[in-house]
Amino acid sequence: MVSAVLRACASSLTVLDGTLGGGGHAAALLAAGKQVTALDRDPAAIAVASDRLHDALAAGSLEIIQCNYAGVDAVADLEGRHFDAILLDLGVSSRQLDDDARGFSFRMGAPLDMRMDGRGMSAAEWLNTTDEADMVQAFREYGDEPRAHKLARIIAERRDLRPFAVSDDFVNAIRATLGARSGPPDFARLFQALRIAVNDELTGLARALPVLRERLSPGGLFLVMAYHSGEDRLVKHAFRAWSAACSCPPRAPFCQCDRIALGTLPVRKAILADAAEIALNPRARSAHLRLWQRAG
Repeated sequence: MVSAVLRACASSLTVLDGTLGGGGHAAALLAAGKQVTALDRDPAAIAVASDRLHDALAAGSLEIIQCNYAGVDAVADLEGRHFDAILLDLGVSSRQLDDDARGFSFRMGAPLDMRMDGRGMSAAEWLNTTDEADMVQAFREYGDEPRAHKLARIIAERRDLRPFAVSDDFVNAIRATLGARSGPPDFARLFQALRIAVNDELTGLARALPVLRERLSPGGLFLVMAYHSGEDRLVKHAFRAWSAACSCPPRAPFCQCDRIALGTLPVRKAILADAAEIALNPRARSAHLRLWQRAG
């Protein structure tokens, strides 16, 4: 998806990369001559990306700020600033997934952590303390799990006997719910749901979208890459709502809302990774890139 991002940002001079991660998108944007401001709430990600992009930091073409993209209005260094393009690459980075100590994977014996910034409740604490109704809601809404009630009940029963601590505990609860034929796709889906709940990701995204929209310069481009259906749905609905010029009922004889569209959709549907990119990076298969352009 890097090539699609670069094509979309061809005319942009300043870019806010709201999800720095390993620095891949930032590196490509810098190579294309952009001035990049990058955000991430994960100090480990910032350390790795800072080392990778040391020359750009020294040259002043890159600045890195530790914060959640949903909290840009609380960052003094960003006060009053606007950008030609804003990019969000949602979800977890490959580096986070591959580091067992971070607790994002379902590999055997990995700790149940999943916290992006190391603060707040870990995944183990969430499983050990969240009431069944809230677990049901999370597994149903974030994991599309039809047996969410059963899974929540099994977790509640098992944690009374022994607290959840490592990936195997959650994997075994999933297997007890879905049966012996459950496998990696089920684990990946429900571990993702757990991660979203632990980091409050959908709520943060919904709060951030209109805030970031106001940080776009006239004609600026908003790019969001989502890997989860709930994330993509939020982005799609927000972009469409911002592009609507009238909210009156279709059969109304004339417009009474006097609403003016805030921007347009340069591409109406999501951009998907092609076969060549998926072959190089299998995790790109679920990526949906959506674009929105603020009115000039």
